[in-house]
Amino acid sequence: MTFKIRALAAGDRQRWEPLWQGYLSFYKSSLPDVVSDETFRRLVAPGGDLFGAAAVGDDGRFGGIVHWLFHATTWAMAPTCYLQDLYVVPETRGQGLGAALINHVYAAADERGAAEVYWHTQEFNATARRLYDRIGRLTPFIQYRR
Repeated sequence: MTFKIRALAAGDRQRWEPLWQGYLSFYKSSLPDVVSDETFRRLVAPGGDLFGAAAVGDDGRFGGIVHWLFHATTWAMAPTCYLQDLYVVPETRGQGLGAALINHVYAAADERGAAEVYWHTQEFNATARRLYDRIGRLTPFIQYRR
């Protein structure tokens, strides 16, 4: 099967939701429905602050999703792009969809003139980290939260 990467659209909610829930489950997380509702609304809102894309198969099924946003930074004149969520369904892993989705974000960042693209993953995510080591650059930063 071949996949095409395209922006999420308002009519994609039913195909997006299982992947979103799969992503949350992978990280042993859950969110109230109202948060997922608002997240999807923002992902497809024209002129919104969140962006999303899906890898759509010939049969219309979603093989993966990616979400990103842009923000100002004190380290550059241009905005920075944060790739916040990336999920590829288990059945379609190993077909290059993760790389294609990241490259889609790279293209969106280039179009917007972003100074860089960055993302986080958990240390235990060895499969994804093999891809990230090829397509990105590991930094020495450690994350803290309140």
